[in-house]
Amino acid sequence: MNIKLARKQRLSAFRKIAIGTWQTAYDPTVYGTVELRMDRALDYMTAFRAKTGRRITVSHLAARAVAAAFRETPSANAILRFNRLYERRDVGVFFQVAIVDDGPEGIDLSGFVMHHVDEKSLAEICDEFQQKVDLVRSRKDAELERARRIMLRVPSFLLPWVLRTAAFFAYTLNLDMSFFGVPRDAFGSVMITNVGSLGLDVAYPPLVHYARLPMLIALGAIHDAAVVENGTVVAGKTMKVNVTFDHRFIDGVHAAAMAKTLKAWLERPFEHFDAT
Repeated sequence: MNIKLARKQRLSAFRKIAIGTWQTAYDPTVYGTVELRMDRALDYMTAFRAKTGRRITVSHLAARAVAAAFRETPSANAILRFNRLYERRDVGVFFQVAIVDDGPEGIDLSGFVMHHVDEKSLAEICDEFQQKVDLVRSRKDAELERARRIMLRVPSFLLPWVLRTAAFFAYTLNLDMSFFGVPRDAFGSVMITNVGSLGLDVAYPPLVHYARLPMLIALGAIHDAAVVENGTVVAGKTMKVNVTFDHRFIDGVHAAAMAKTLKAWLERPFEHFDAT
């Protein structure tokens, strides 16, 4: 079995219509942006580093906060199989990682998935993140390297067919394809990428049909901004969180609930993350 799943038995009329209307992840895309205050998050990161010595980033905070949002909105943490909705039992977060093969011209995008993020402490997330980044960048992740080698050998004209076929067996049929070089549950529930590290404020990653991700999140750069606090304009730090999601089973109600959780965790971090 590739993923532990439980079939959702009762669907609303709208959900059935949405599933029937959009047959693939090419067309049901919805985009949104929420701007968050980051002053307290930056204070928390400073305190966390001082206490633990760990190199914490906004991506770590966002991963744990997004996992909490999925935990509190389980119907958004789902995949479609034969037009039937299945909720995931695990909240997995996929992180993108840049690796260099042959200098700047050989930069490639790779990544890894971290499972059960909603059950992990921030310290555990930081440690696992660093271990996996080191494996990916040093090309020592055996499963990932095997998959990359296979993809590099596939002729370009066959690649779309190979990706669709692999996704069909791994997700639609829910079979363990690791024997064929396809990692188990390779993309998880959500992808997080930090475009702020590139100096960008807004970017919307595209839904990828073979990844079966219901949501992708791009974290923008943190900026100084004029914000209103208790009726007074003050200087503050803000960040845009940009979201792409699949409207077949995520709608405005889900997005609003998840945004509320994300806002609570990132704007009041001392109440939600590890004690400092």
